[in-house]
Amino acid sequence: MKPPTVVVVGASTNRQKYGNRAVRAYAREGYDVLPVNPHAETIEGHRAYRSLADLPPGSIHRVTFYVPPAVGLQLIEQLAGKKVGEVWLNPGAESPELVARAEALGLPVKIGCSILDVGVDPNQLD
Repeated sequence: MKPPTVVVVGASTNRQKYGNRAVRAYAREGYDVLPVNPHAETIEGHRAYRSLADLPPGSIHRVTFYVPPAVGLQLIEQLAGKKVGEVWLNPGAESPELVARAEALGLPVKIGCSILDVGVDPNQLD
């Protein structure tokens, strides 16, 4: 059976940033991790994608945002028409405008720490 897919928007090569900790946490929990970062070729050994539009076709179990709300508003449109199970807006990535736009696009939104949701303490990933 194919593992669940997670897209980490704002994935980082900096191991101290939550966008990197998320990549490591999801990989540890058996997810197929698709990092999105326009400036990196790979992150933690996973091929990085320049944008959401560059992702391979197929359904996505989860998209988790680690970018400021203004950036998220620019990117959320790229999820329109994709099969997405849920969109997580992590602390600092959420705003009422972004939530409203995601819901208008028919995307199921969750607000909270997606790393904790998969059972990993992000502070234990140092």
